[in-house]
Amino acid sequence: MSKSMIQVRAVQGRLTPLPAIRNILAIGSGKGGVGKSTTSVNLALALAAEGARVGVLDADVYGPSIPTMLGLSGKPDSPDGKSILPMRAHGIEAMSIGLLVDADTPMIWRGPMATSALTQLLNDTLWGGEEGLDYLVVDLPPGTGDIQLTLAQKIPVAGAVVVTTPQDVATLDARKALRMFEKVEVAVLGLVENMAQHVCSNCGHVEHLFGHGGGERMAAQYGVPLLGSLPLEIAIREQGDAGVPVVASAPESAAATAYRQTARRLVEELEKRPRAPRSISASLL
Repeated sequence: MSKSMIQVRAVQGRLTPLPAIRNILAIGSGKGGVGKSTTSVNLALALAAEGARVGVLDADVYGPSIPTMLGLSGKPDSPDGKSILPMRAHGIEAMSIGLLVDADTPMIWRGPMATSALTQLLNDTLWGGEEGLDYLVVDLPPGTGDIQLTLAQKIPVAGAVVVTTPQDVATLDARKALRMFEKVEVAVLGLVENMAQHVCSNCGHVEHLFGHGGGERMAAQYGVPLLGSLPLEIAIREQGDAGVPVVASAPESAAATAYRQTARRLVEELEKRPRAPRSISASLL
């Protein structure tokens, strides 16, 4: 994936792409506990492994987890007291409210303060240096509340991905997230079914601990692609907790391969989207 091949895609409504970011990708889910942040980080690393310039924005201001998953600590630098330099880990850039406050400090904020923090993190971060980013992966909090509405109204999104697990209770909430993106005119690029199967590390037996085929049925019902089915593996959890996600720590593993295949399918769907107007695309090159 060469830089010249990565085009700026159209975004929702009357918004226009940001000057430093070719494509913003929103990763959402209707509920917590489905591995959305783990999916976001590993997809970002998979896109970077394909040669793209990638960043991750942690949009969960109440429960930021991206710093832990990427092994980041300390505070980001500010060259002028206002703008912020993103931190780097494993070849990608990252920004999170978790990098600006102490780890045990709760964000006791009402909705408007949380949404203001999100837009500041996005707009005040100097993404990509002089060359900018090809993709910014935005890891959304669970649900369909203020943060998601702000994303739809103020942040130019090229496409969204909905993460679910196979069981009915998860797909019911994932349907709400998918319909939310549709209502606010953000293109849904597809679904990712996480924790789809578990392979016993001792005997190799495959078990579908959370049911089977839920993501595939949902994708067929709503006419969106199933971008990938990702495994439930202890290594994914362990490497995320250690700050070295599986795509970076074990790039040849079956799990990392599944993430890379999912990332490629995501890009294929994004490339089907209309390009941004020529004048806007030219300003980002």
